[in-house]
Amino acid sequence: MSFNDIVKIFGFKTATVGNWVTKQEQQIAANLFFDALCDLMTILQVPEQVISLNGTLSLAFGKGGQKYSSAHYNSGTRTLALAKNAGGGALAHEWFHAFDHYISQKLFKRASHRDFASVLWLKHQQVIEHPLNHLLESCYQNIFLRENSDQLSDLFIKSVTADKSLNTYYYAQPQEVCARAFEAFVQDQSLKNAFLVQGTRQSAEAKLGIYPEQHQRQQIAGYFIQYFITLGKALDQQNVS
Repeated sequence: MSFNDIVKIFGFKTATVGNWVTKQEQQIAANLFFDALCDLMTILQVPEQVISLNGTLSLAFGKGGQKYSSAHYNSGTRTLALAKNAGGGALAHEWFHAFDHYISQKLFKRASHRDFASVLWLKHQQVIEHPLNHLLESCYQNIFLRENSDQLSDLFIKSVTADKSLNTYYYAQPQEVCARAFEAFVQDQSLKNAFLVQGTRQSAEAKLGIYPEQHQRQQIAGYFIQYFITLGKALDQQNVS
């Protein structure tokens, strides 16, 4: 498998590899990317076009990342970038950042190309009426709020607490909270892939409480799978017709 094959199969806009990546490293990485993306597609039960976000998403390996970060989503270029030697396990997290960014203009009436849906949800922006949008709105609602309540969820509260203890503002950023919730959902599936996701239960970060736990974890997973299965079925019917 090559990165060119991945672009063709999933419909990604582009895939670029850094100049310091050897041919052997590139081959290994392409195989890992392909397997992980196939596993993600299977878990979500969606067609290839969802994984590439309708051909708007680009991939980068060993290039285009950020300093001190093993993985990064660049919203300006719509590029998901993994570092050469340290990006394993971060693919699901960064993919959800890309999805969260892409879906904002499909979900909200006043979204711009810079917005993330998770941020707009907390700002009470008006949702575009559509059955799929109501399902996705339920995902965000059950990440940020307790079930059938206006009170903040344990996940959000613990994320704020973690930031206060570290004197930073990172874990409680809406897009980060949602990406970690998505990670947890993916890792809990029977299909396992450590390049796609790892560390939502036993890692040092998990011990901070910044991943959903117990009932909320199961609850969020249920809403995610309901949304993506429904999306997959709708696209399959659309593609057939």
